[in-house]
Amino acid sequence: MKQLLILLLGLLLGGTAYAHGGEDHGDGPKAGTAAGATSFSVAALSEQFEALLRYEPLEGGKPADLRLFLSDYASNAPIKGAKLTLTTPEDATLKWAVTEQEPGVYLVEGQFPANKAYSFALNIVAGETADLLLLEGIKVGEKLPVAAAAPAAATSLFSSWKTILALLGAFALGIGLTALLMRRRRSEPVLQTSEQALTASRRTPFP
Repeated sequence: MKQLLILLLGLLLGGTAYAHGGEDHGDGPKAGTAAGATSFSVAALSEQFEALLRYEPLEGGKPADLRLFLSDYASNAPIKGAKLTLTTPEDATLKWAVTEQEPGVYLVEGQFPANKAYSFALNIVAGETADLLLLEGIKVGEKLPVAAAAPAAATSLFSSWKTILALLGAFALGIGLTALLMRRRRSEPVLQTSEQALTASRRTPFP
């Protein structure tokens, strides 16, 4: 019985491992916007400040709302009360309004005229410290890569079916081996009874 249990366990583990053989459990790509993300982001830093710009998909010719996170480079503390001025090198006529929503978080409002890549020249004045950062790669008109998640879902579904088939095969084999073992155990008492009867007849004296 112990050998049967070991055999079933080996078949179960082997079938499950085979079913997951095509999956990739390594780290995914680190660069770019991941599938399923809800916003884009670009960042810039200097010896004084670190700026992170987050925005949802933008369309040229429509109002744009972006959020700028500003922090101290050394301590990562949010910079509150900073005076921020934004200009667009690709089009110097564009105007941007910057409003502080909470410490270190600023709302940027304006409009990009066309679907293409833009950048922000960010002038920062915080107390007695001033700096200039360039935020590049603001892609107007680009969609979030949600479609990239579909092949992974299909692969996962196929792998789950292989797992189920492997488990069913192991279960059916286990039932067959159990039935065979029970049949052998039922035949053993009959053999023992026949041998006992033969021994008893030999020991019984003739009249």
